[in-house]
Amino acid sequence: MSTTPRHVVFGTGAVGLAVLDALRRRGETARLVNRSGSARVPDDVEVVAGDARDPAFTTEVARGAAVVYQALNPPYAEWTAQFPLLQAGVLAAAEATGARLVSTENVYPYGRPAGRVLTEDLPDGAHTRKGRLRARMARELLAAHDAGRVEVAIGRASDYFGPRGGAQSNLGDRVFPAALAGRTATVLGDPDQPHTYTYVPDIGEGLVVLGEHPDAPGRVWHLPNDPDTRTTRQLVDVVYRQAGRPRGRLRRLPPVLLRALGLVNPTMRELVEMQYQFAEPFVVDSSTTTGKLGVTATPVEQALTDTLQEYRDG
Repeated sequence: MSTTPRHVVFGTGAVGLAVLDALRRRGETARLVNRSGSARVPDDVEVVAGDARDPAFTTEVARGAAVVYQALNPPYAEWTAQFPLLQAGVLAAAEATGARLVSTENVYPYGRPAGRVLTEDLPDGAHTRKGRLRARMARELLAAHDAGRVEVAIGRASDYFGPRGGAQSNLGDRVFPAALAGRTATVLGDPDQPHTYTYVPDIGEGLVVLGEHPDAPGRVWHLPNDPDTRTTRQLVDVVYRQAGRPRGRLRRLPPVLLRALGLVNPTMRELVEMQYQFAEPFVVDSSTTTGKLGVTATPVEQALTDTLQEYRDG
């Protein structure tokens, strides 16, 4: 390994690479860590292979860093077995090296909105296995911060879309290629419910701000979202219009089919319990982050334009 840069990013999925992009816009670089030691990054970016569940490895790879970013996300079917161990490994590295830990999370801990706009001050109300797990993991991080063991800042995003979003995004591989080809797009859940989607580059930018802002540690922040929350159908219509199509073409994956697919596909099986997010208005407010940290979301139509161009470029 080379001399450790100020920033070490655990995870090279869409979020980890968005963090790298945000750092490079600032003239910074980072060491990336994943299991394979390879990633689609510029030649001057170091990628180190290793098991983030091993605290001896994570401590060594982060030694000398000022900020470590937890952007790991195991497959849904492996969350219970793997996620707490991965977080523990990154937490151990931050504790041992004195680095600030910025952890990427989602909004599962809140549970059903039940007519509420989701804000950071809501109590944990998760009713799903994955939501209860994420809530427990967040409490563990904040307890470590409160005990003075490590500086922790948590950034929570809603369902993401954007560059490298791929098949994991509801506004991803099932939507943009279909719009470009004039075919029918497929989405999960009720497309006519308002739903907050978080743009991947805004996630990266928000996490880096959490790594550098003096007021960030010690709490949960919602990563920036466009406050003009629209329905999934409205967003798909925007994509088709931008693709030069007269109108959007959209079908919903029926819940019964999702359950049937879950019998043979572990990922689909895990998605079933999360469909509550699309059954009613699901609005995630990030005005506190904008007001206190100065991070604003990319306007959603611009974000969709940029994502569509990524798909055009292949």
